[in-house]
Amino acid sequence: MLTKRSLALYLLFFALFTGHAQTRHAKTSLFPSYKGLVMAGYQGWFRAEGDGSNSGFSHYFASEKKVGIDLWPDVSEYEKTYPTPFKLADGSAARLFSSYDKSTVDLHFKWMKDYGVDGVFMQRFFSGVRTPESRKRSSVVLQHALEASANNSRAIAVMYDLSGLRAAGEDCSAIIEDWKYLVDELKVTNRPGNKTYLCQGNKPVVAIWGIGFPDRPYNIRNIGLEKLINFLKNDPQYGGCAVMLGVPAFWRDLNADCIKDPYLHTILRKADIVLPWTVQRFTPLLHNDMDRYRDLLAGDMDWCRKNNLDYVPCITPGFSWHNLSTYEFPDDVKPSGSIPRQGGRFYWQQVSTTIQAGAQMVYVAMFDEVNEATAIFKTTDRPPVNVGDVQFIGMDGKPSDHYLWLTGEAGKMLRKEVPFSSKMPQRK
Repeated sequence: MLTKRSLALYLLFFALFTGHAQTRHAKTSLFPSYKGLVMAGYQGWFRAEGDGSNSGFSHYFASEKKVGIDLWPDVSEYEKTYPTPFKLADGSAARLFSSYDKSTVDLHFKWMKDYGVDGVFMQRFFSGVRTPESRKRSSVVLQHALEASANNSRAIAVMYDLSGLRAAGEDCSAIIEDWKYLVDELKVTNRPGNKTYLCQGNKPVVAIWGIGFPDRPYNIRNIGLEKLINFLKNDPQYGGCAVMLGVPAFWRDLNADCIKDPYLHTILRKADIVLPWTVQRFTPLLHNDMDRYRDLLAGDMDWCRKNNLDYVPCITPGFSWHNLSTYEFPDDVKPSGSIPRQGGRFYWQQVSTTIQAGAQMVYVAMFDEVNEATAIFKTTDRPPVNVGDVQFIGMDGKPSDHYLWLTGEAGKMLRKEVPFSSKMPQRK
């Protein structure tokens, strides 16, 4: 028989145990599953002189001869824009937005709602999570996005990019500490009001990108990936998550753009969702390249089914990396518009191929990345002029919102709200 004292101790222990056994995530979400959604990646890394970040025009340009973008944003709807040294055809200063501004992020999420883009993965780079100070600095845009996501009922999730992880002396422990910070301080998975954090099987999705690429300085065997995945899945307070891993396009065969180490498959089997990075791997310039893409999807999906994993195909409007490569890699300058958009035809080929192959969810690379000209947000056919060796691609005469609209149509087709069509839809 329990004495009063032992009963009190038992009840105290039970309360403490059950309290710690409860995760800190919300029990419900407007987005309990990724299935049926078209999500995009969101860099949010653009800064402008005078925006308060003290970062100059970071990720845009270092000088008039060192430009880091191949697409110029359409800034006609932004509340705040900043003049640049570049000139438009009418002689006025070409202007740019800053992701640091709350009004910018609000506008982007409004566009998502207006055009039916389901939501975004917020990119969080390893260099931004190393220390408590860097975590706070790198959370400004994320905080804006969390608020905008709730206000516009758009799904949001965190994607950790391992870019910046050093070869020696570092592992994924900083990501564990950062996730605790995001859950405790930013309440990413349990904010007041609308619960919009993306889940899969009612579990918050956390993505880790950059596993298995041979050009990385780190070895995936010794950076604590198993510890990180175990924490995200099983920690009594911060776990209970669904883990999505971003891997090379040819991860299944450990070939071409992928490391040869079978340990990659060991890691993948511990996760929940596989996201292969197929940007630059397919092009409309090769005859029947979509057949090759279709075959890749079929094999990947079969492997994932056999290993109880969900699969997310990656699609992109096109690719161009001329300006940044000109000064970063002068011996290997990339052509402008190397993977042409063809007015959206290439994008829709990927949309229809993934859906026909049986995809249930889609990842778009990217929402806002004008650096590699993969952005689907509003860009312009009227970039700066007289810019020397700098080259910008345009919109092929399409409206600035063309790819936002196509992405919304892709979501409708994915959910079978409109009939399947391999032909790119036309606006009425």
